[in-house]
Amino acid sequence: MDNTSQPSIESQLKSIQKLIQTTKFDEAIKQCKHLQIQCTEPQDNIELWYLIAVAQRYAKTLPLALSSINELLKLDSKHSRANQEKGFINLALNEPTLAINSFETAVELNPSLVASWQALIQLYREQNQQQNIQKAANHLEKLKKLPPALLAVTELMHEGKLLKAEQICRHFLQNNNRHVDGMCMLAEIGIELKIYDDAEFLLASALELDPKHIHARSLYLNLLIRLGKYKIAAQQVEPLLVAQPDNLSFKIAKASALTGLGEIEQAIKLFEQVVAENDQVPGFHLQLGHALKTKGEIEKAISSYQKAYQLSPSYGDAYWSLANTKTYRFSDNEIAQMQTQQNNEDLALLDRIQLHFATGKAFEDRKDYHQAFKSYKQGNELQHAHNGFDITKFEQQVTEQIKYCTPELFENRGNLGLNVPDPIFILGLPRAGSTLLEQILASHSQVDGTMELHNILGLASRLRGRSKSQNDEEAQYPKNLADINPDYFKRFGQQFIDETQVYRETAPLFIDKMPNNFLHIGLIRLILPNAKIIDARRSPMACCFSGFKQLFAEGQDFSYNLKDIGRYYQAYLKLMTHWNTVLPGHVLTVNHEDIVDDLETQVRRMLDFVGLEFEQSCVDFHKTKRNIKTPSSEQVRQPIYKSATEQWRHFEPYLGPLKKVLNID
Repeated sequence: MDNTSQPSIESQLKSIQKLIQTTKFDEAIKQCKHLQIQCTEPQDNIELWYLIAVAQRYAKTLPLALSSINELLKLDSKHSRANQEKGFINLALNEPTLAINSFETAVELNPSLVASWQALIQLYREQNQQQNIQKAANHLEKLKKLPPALLAVTELMHEGKLLKAEQICRHFLQNNNRHVDGMCMLAEIGIELKIYDDAEFLLASALELDPKHIHARSLYLNLLIRLGKYKIAAQQVEPLLVAQPDNLSFKIAKASALTGLGEIEQAIKLFEQVVAENDQVPGFHLQLGHALKTKGEIEKAISSYQKAYQLSPSYGDAYWSLANTKTYRFSDNEIAQMQTQQNNEDLALLDRIQLHFATGKAFEDRKDYHQAFKSYKQGNELQHAHNGFDITKFEQQVTEQIKYCTPELFENRGNLGLNVPDPIFILGLPRAGSTLLEQILASHSQVDGTMELHNILGLASRLRGRSKSQNDEEAQYPKNLADINPDYFKRFGQQFIDETQVYRETAPLFIDKMPNNFLHIGLIRLILPNAKIIDARRSPMACCFSGFKQLFAEGQDFSYNLKDIGRYYQAYLKLMTHWNTVLPGHVLTVNHEDIVDDLETQVRRMLDFVGLEFEQSCVDFHKTKRNIKTPSSEQVRQPIYKSATEQWRHFEPYLGPLKKVLNID
């Protein structure tokens, strides 16, 4: 049957809403039930149950309305409007206590539901709950001060309808371009959609308009920390602490910025002060644990992580942080607790994902590889569904780099950048051994280790821009590398050196170990022609599976599906072959397996490549004391061990999809 003549589900839902508005409740219910038989999308079914319940309440068939809304909540217990509707049904059934519970759940899920707050104020009055009346009234007053468009944006944001929220917010700001609250909302949407450069610009602009706007500066501060711009973050937190000196979240933000700047002792002291002021917040203990781990005080870090889950048994990040030390071994009780929490229906998605990854590590350590893979697979499937990664878009980016970064480009523009030798870029795939290479080189007296710096990725993002013309599916970057003002290359190089200075100490050379920079070797070559680039490579199965069982903080969305990670590895190899063709001798490939087999030879090879004399400290890298922020921090504080190179073989029976993509028999 041809469905082209059938009205869309959206138009049918709108016609049902009109039936309800014109009090044709029976007809509305009839049409909903007819549509339910046809519809296949769970979200459409949820909308239909909602409309049925509303129509039944208006028709005063209250037991049926309650039954319908409960059917909806079985499908989605966190549907804020459904909980609100249940509140109204309970109110009509003269069940005030149940109504309060439902309305409170609704506003917890979506604090912008005006009708729920209004109902709660009345119910609190009837029960003489003075404190709750004031709290609800304050919140309602805030909402009522918002322009109607921004109130709608707030509701859509809490319902996860970000693109619709963005559309309305942008339209509002076109007519109200100096509205700081509107700018903050659009920035929050941008952060959720990972359009960080837009969000950063919006918040900086909002603060120019209103320097005393606490919320705008707080959002800006947290975004800067997320982007690794710790120096600016440390500056931004000071006015907040002047305005609110007792605000613990601002103190935590300052400590996070200090951690990023390498001022770890000061950061730990501040984290400890916050915990001393309030030791009941699991997140405070977690942050302290991260700082202690960075410094290498692993036992104290473990104690902080354990304190975090003791305060909140469902706190997935605490368990995952323990697993992510790579050296911690979970007890029987801890494993049982993690499994119990996974079955908690109210568990937040991120907690559930973290618990699956942590449980996978616990079982792998116990050599129960079947159960370990099952847990890793569950965590990966949830994360993959959540992040919506599309491997074809990355493959398109690789294609565009190969198409536009030609020998002619480097011949014509290869000598325009900043001629300084300072940076050493260590790049490749995550979990390929880049932290080990950094630790080796940073053990040399002439080299500073830093961290995974976001500067090149940020520059590429700015060059790429957001808009695509309708006739051209390609992004502006890297195509525009052949066209932009030649003076920009030196300026970009100087900007990189200036912005990264804050992470360096006194050595003449420093390392940027952002693995994803392999996509931008052409850009690096144009802005910093004398930079040294080392490709940390690891055998395909070991590298890909190590990525699959790692839950990354951000930025490695390809790693949560075996086929995607295999295709990503293949695209990486294809691009590295291209760079070696168009920039011969410019990139040194160091295989992890060669480091494991013959450390000293590979150390000498790397030092020759970057132009440094041999120092024994590079071979004795595990004795070097420095702050390390990556998951491998504890592993590189130990001598080289060979066992990790073949760990994937324990899971070989489950890795068929990966082997197929990698063309491995």
